Order: sequence, then structure tokens, then C-alpha cells
Amino acid sequence: MPSPFAFDNSYARELPGFYVNAAPSGGPAPDLVVFNEPLARSLGLDPHALQGEHAAALFAGVDVPEGAAPLAQAYAGHQFGGFSPQLGDGRALLLGEVLDPEGRRFDIQLKGSGRTPFARGGDGKAALGPMLREYIISEAMHALGIPTTRSLAVALTGETIYRETPLPGAVLTRVASSHIRIGTFQFFAARSDTEKLRQLADYSINRHFPELKDDANPYLALLVRVRDLQASLIARWMGVGFIHGVMNTDNAAISGETIDYGPCAFMNAYDPQTVFSSIDSQGRYAFGNQPALAGWNLARFAEALLPLIDANPDKAVALATTAVEGFATQFELRWNETLRAKLGLREFDAKIAADFFTLMQQNRADYTLAFRALADAAEGLNQSLLALLNASPEATEWLARWRPLLAADAANAMFRVNPKYIPRNHRVEEALSAATAGDLAPLKTLLLVSQRPFDEQPGFAAFAEPPEDTSTPYRTFCGT
Repeated sequence: MPSPFAFDNSYARELPGFYVNAAPSGGPAPDLVVFNEPLARSLGLDPHALQGEHAAALFAGVDVPEGAAPLAQAYAGHQFGGFSPQLGDGRALLLGEVLDPEGRRFDIQLKGSGRTPFARGGDGKAALGPMLREYIISEAMHALGIPTTRSLAVALTGETIYRETPLPGAVLTRVASSHIRIGTFQFFAARSDTEKLRQLADYSINRHFPELKDDANPYLALLVRVRDLQASLIARWMGVGFIHGVMNTDNAAISGETIDYGPCAFMNAYDPQTVFSSIDSQGRYAFGNQPALAGWNLARFAEALLPLIDANPDKAVALATTAVEGFATQFELRWNETLRAKLGLREFDAKIAADFFTLMQQNRADYTLAFRALADAAEGLNQSLLALLNASPEATEWLARWRPLLAADAANAMFRVNPKYIPRNHRVEEALSAATAGDLAPLKTLLLVSQRPFDEQPGFAAFAEPPEDTSTPYRTFCGT
């Protein structure tokens, strides 16, 4: 059967030495669990050619499609502050790249498809639950308007894999504008391989930012562009209460897309110290720490680029330092604009914003519900918001100060930026537990609701609510 993908494998073709060739291990009984038909159409793929037994074998890593060049990418990374000079795709394979109808290039990657030379003793496999988690949340993030890698399919392999308990094995097919990470640059910088570093930077500029090629210092311009993309991304994450959970440099894509949905989750009651990841025992990647950690990651990117920025080490450091120091300003601009829109203001008001966060934290108000109720308040309906803020006198006083600052038609604009529906953590767990047991109905419902996060959806009001019992802290796991 002809390949459903028209691959054009520029990474394999132009960057020899940046990867190892490998093949997916497949499984005995492939079965397609979920397939993203709208994404397939947007990529210019024929959805009918990506369903049925043949598609299940392809998405489970049993059949390698014609034209693919499966490879595991090399990268390094700072993980929780400690540097690992060699990580790489231990359980993922880049099949190749496709061009969508507008000529934009996207990676097609299998995740959980078996061991590669970078597996570091792991089995290279993935369980159904974590792969479906990435599918759910990446697609919800896309619907929320946040740059993200996306999910084309999840397929069962027919294998049982062993973690704490036996689990059904599965493979995720991930789509990204690329899988180039800060850690990819660190891999070659750690080896003092300036020529490969330059090759990677040139490839990255050609692929993602071709307008930078004519810049007087394209490598410094690359640093600045990645800085600005990361500042915008983190502001958008925080605007919906998203906590990535594992912001290592190998999980920071230079494209500005969210990548690797391991121990991620969405905040319920507002608290900037919120942590969900079971492996983040020190709270390094807590909600409120995410901007600082993005800046820290950017500094590691700058260090890797130093030999390219200028042949004079002192000058390179000075130029890179200025660029990195600009992250705080860029983030503040993006975050203030995010809050201006969420609060419905004509102009950003730092005091109004800070006082609203204080009210939410003091009253343990749900982050998503509070901002959505604020949109109701812009229409003069204060009851929901006051209930969330325990009808405190401070809340009433804040509303009186806030209302004169509203922009024209504020409510309608606020309903378009303050979601009613996010993939609530407990709903995600319910869907994953049911799917692992063979019941896909909760998964399909959650996916349906998550695709219209800003709309009122009659019959699904319960999906907007946090869990009734919040006494037990929610914990997430990386799923490896």
C-alpha cells in the first residue's frame, strides 16, 4: 500500500551525525485507539488512508511507511539543574517530515515505539495512559490557542509493559514544527563541536526563522527570537493555569511550542507554589517559578551559542548576557498583556491585577472559575465571583475599583480569553483509567468538551467544575 505520508526528510538529509538510525519494535496486536482527523486534514493527509488495520500497524510501529527515515535524535539537557551530556530519544523515533498545504514543515514522530541506542537501560516502551494524557492535553492546549506539539494518533501495540503494575503498551504519534530543543544545542556545545553547532543553528534558522539569515549576527538574532517565543509561551501557560512540571532544557523547543506532557497539570485553587509532579520534590518548576526557569533555560541556550555569536569570547558573553537579561522584560510585557485581556482592562493596571491574585489566593478560589466569573461580573453579574471569593468586603471593594477600568465590550472579549473548560485533572484521570480498562467513552467526551474551551456547552457544566474533594494533593508522574 502506498505511504499516506509524502515524507521530505531534511533532518536526516542535512544533519548526519546528529542522530542514530533505528527502527520501531512494533507489537503483536496493533489497534488504533484514537485518531485526530482534523489534524490529519490540516497536514494535507488523507484521513481515510490513516484508519483501519493498516493505519493501526503504522501508528503502533509495526509497519514503517514508505519514504520514512526513522531516527533517534541526539540531545543533552539540564534536568532539575543537573547536566546530562547525553540524553537523546530513548523511546521516540522521528519517522520524517511532511509539508502541509501551505508549505509548512512538520515532524511525524512515534513515541513509545521501542528502545533506541539512547534508551539508557529503559525498555523504550510507553503505557496507554501517559500517551493518552499527552493526546488529551496537547489537543486541549491547541484549542486554548497555546503553541504546542500535537497528537495525531494513539495505538495499542498488544504488548503488556511493566511499571508498578502491568499496563497495556501504546505508541503516540506526535506532530511538531520540529523536535529541536535547547538540549540539542547543548549536546554539541558540551563536545566543543563548533562546526556541528553551526550546522544545527543554520538548519534551525533556515527551518524556523529564515528571515534571520540576513541579520548582521544571525546567531544572536536566533537567541533573541527563541527568548521572545519562550517569554510568550510561558505567559500563555500561566494565563490558563498550566504547570508543565518538568521544564528541563531537553523539554524546551526552540520553536516556542509546548513539548513533552509528562507530569503536567492545571491548577485548581490559585497558589503560585502549586506543584503536581511527583519528581519535583523541591518545587523547582512550581507554577510561579516557571518564568524564572524559562529564563534560566535560555541562559543555557546562550552558553551553547557563544562560539557562534562572536569569535571574541568576552564580546560573545556580553552580547549574549544582554539578550538573556531581556527575557524578564519580554515576559513582563507578554504577561501584562495576558492579564490585561483576562481582566478586561483598557490598559494594564498592576495594582488591580496583584490585588485580584491576592483575593484568589486568600480565598483559595479556583483559578479558571474565578477568571470566567470575572467575565460574568463585567456584565454586572457579580454573584459567581463573590461566591468564589467568600463574599469578602475586600472583594466588593476590588470590584468597585475594577469596574471603571474596563474596556469597551469587555465581557465579550473576556469570554474569548478566559476558558470555561480546561482538562480538569480529575477528569483526565477518570478518562485514562477507563480507557486503560477498555472503556473509551469518558475519553471521547473529555476530548469533545476540551475542543471548545471558551463556549457554553449545555449538558457539560460538570466538566467546568474542580473536584469536590481537594483534601488529597493531586500528583502526576512522568510516565516513563
